[in-house]
Amino acid sequence: MSRRSKQVLAAVACAALGALAAGSAAAQNGAADGKAVFDKWCAPCHGDGPGKPGTNALQALYKGTKPALLEKRTDLTPDVVKTFVRNGVSVMPFFRKTEISDADLAALAAYLAR
Repeated sequence: MSRRSKQVLAAVACAALGALAAGSAAAQNGAADGKAVFDKWCAPCHGDGPGKPGTNALQALYKGTKPALLEKRTDLTPDVVKTFVRNGVSVMPFFRKTEISDADLAALAAYLAR
């Protein structure tokens, strides 16, 4: 292998490792961003503790068959989260793109679907 080929191969390998590292950092930031969106928009109704109407409603609905806390659920998909947020359900209101942007909704959906 020529010296030039080795340099090109090394550059490609460095770029690939950099992309992997950036992707991992973005995933970690996405989870942090999703948690921040949840804390701002969802936790007032769906958080832990007394006086959380969303958590109380899900507790009554599921009667212990599923966790009432959204952050404890393992069956949520990104599409389900996005549908409920954009359309609302029962007494839960829908949220407009001017309230929760598409990017924030994607981060939230990824966070809850983990």
